[in-house]
Amino acid sequence: MEDKRVTGILWGSCNMRELYTATTTSTPNCNPRLIHAQAIKSAITDRSFYNSLITLYSKSNLLSKAVRIFHHHIPSPNVVSWTALISAYASTSFALLHFISMLRHPTLPNQRTLASLLKTCASLPSLSFGLQLHSLSLKLSLSAQPFVSSALVNFYSKCRLPLEACRVFDEITERDEVCFAAMIVGLAQNARPVDALLVFGEMKACNVGSTMYSVSGALRAASELAALEQCRIIHGHAVSTGFDSNLIVGTALVDGYGKAGLVLDARRIFDELLPSLNEVAWNAMMAGYAQQGDQRSVVELFNSMEARGLVPDEYSFLAILTSLYNAGLVGEAEGWLTRMKVDYGLEPGLEHYTCLVGTMGRAGQLEDAERIAMTMPFEPDAAVWRALLSSCAMHGAADMAWAMGRRLMELDPQDDSAYVIVANVLATNGRWDEVAEVRKMMKDRMVKKEGGRSWIEVRGKVHVFLAGDRRHERSHEIYAKLVELMEKIEELGYSPVLKEMLHEVEEGVKKETLWYHSEKLAVAFGVVSDAAPPGKALRIVKNLRICKDCHEAFKYISCVVEREIIVRDVNRYHRFLNGTCTCGDYW
Repeated sequence: MEDKRVTGILWGSCNMRELYTATTTSTPNCNPRLIHAQAIKSAITDRSFYNSLITLYSKSNLLSKAVRIFHHHIPSPNVVSWTALISAYASTSFALLHFISMLRHPTLPNQRTLASLLKTCASLPSLSFGLQLHSLSLKLSLSAQPFVSSALVNFYSKCRLPLEACRVFDEITERDEVCFAAMIVGLAQNARPVDALLVFGEMKACNVGSTMYSVSGALRAASELAALEQCRIIHGHAVSTGFDSNLIVGTALVDGYGKAGLVLDARRIFDELLPSLNEVAWNAMMAGYAQQGDQRSVVELFNSMEARGLVPDEYSFLAILTSLYNAGLVGEAEGWLTRMKVDYGLEPGLEHYTCLVGTMGRAGQLEDAERIAMTMPFEPDAAVWRALLSSCAMHGAADMAWAMGRRLMELDPQDDSAYVIVANVLATNGRWDEVAEVRKMMKDRMVKKEGGRSWIEVRGKVHVFLAGDRRHERSHEIYAKLVELMEKIEELGYSPVLKEMLHEVEEGVKKETLWYHSEKLAVAFGVVSDAAPPGKALRIVKNLRICKDCHEAFKYISCVVEREIIVRDVNRYHRFLNGTCTCGDYW
């Protein structure tokens, strides 16, 4: 009945305005074949009409019809005709082939043609073709045009070339909201969160409007830094601009607060947007609980998700396995992996097996973990061997650590963690000759150990510390406060974990070196700068795993400063309060 109604309308009064409206608004009931039939009956030959019809066919996923229109109804295609055809095949290699045909026609592209092609190169990806398009845009003086420049920023970002994306962005004279969004998202995707937030700040300072992509990109950057204050500032911006109810921004807010450790805030936003949320948002909420090792909440969400008719995917199971890894529940991890395959017909990926290997290894089942790594349907990658190596270090299995370390070094000779962890295990067991051998290997291969960095956010500004760092303008106060804190916790019974030191040096030197780890400096700065009001937690982020000595010290410091200390390391969240940690000393 609906088709007959639409047919009657189109048959009686088909014109260019109606076709344009149907094309640009993607009217659900608009059938391009009906419009095409009327055009044939009316003997329409207008090229712009058929250009629009190509677009309408492509939006209806009838690509063969779009090509037929191009070849049979447009004897002299112009740049708009070619662009419509190229855009119809966006994200496929056919778009590139049509572009080559266009150049042979010959017809030169406009900025919309190049923008569509660059988007295709970014999604394929095809770096070489994209570089040629950039060169062509320069020759045609189109590289600074809004569509092309934004597409170039997106292209280089997707190809993991953020510096090239920044160069393009810097050359744009008139930056609109699309250009800024492309740059913010690109930096966030390329692990440049600080730069992404700076560009977001520049966008607001220039009074350029936001889009859902710029807001969600900034939230992604804030979540990577676990920068709670930045997350709240961007949340406020989202509310004032009306983007807080947007699905993409809402999901980013759930992810941002979850990664900042505020799962209650994340859950509040999640519950407010619940009717409209898709699987991505549910997975983000589950991931937030998983980082805390809250396996019960993850499973409850999983069951609620199913009850609402949403289908769990591989990321849903990854959240569950991550929570089990952080909780150390080996038996349940094996059960969920089996359930994933048998009950849901999903094939576990390498990340799922890595979680299982890590869970078994941390529980002391080192041989079983190695067996899983060797028999899983994937070639073990560096992450698998690193998980096993870390487990060996946890349980002091020096010989097996050597074996796992060698496998990791074979896959990635420049992975500093392989050498550092092996040397740590050997040093703990007093095997100093072999420690020297590992250090020589690092020197010969020019491998440098990644420095430990910790950061804390104070009034919207992120302060970064290295071990023994004295570059901060308030370093004198920071060190004085740290000495005071360390002396107080020693009175409470704290004893330094000296085996964390890899060098054969005097005990006094070891003790002093441990005092000045980056996370301890960050906490001391948090205290002297009043980073949080009384009763609020001090929040620290660390780029590596928190060491055993700092973990032990923070239990006591939480008693001295009478407040909660939250540390997000590379593995999980640690919440220190009244002399205990929520990880149960298992991380």
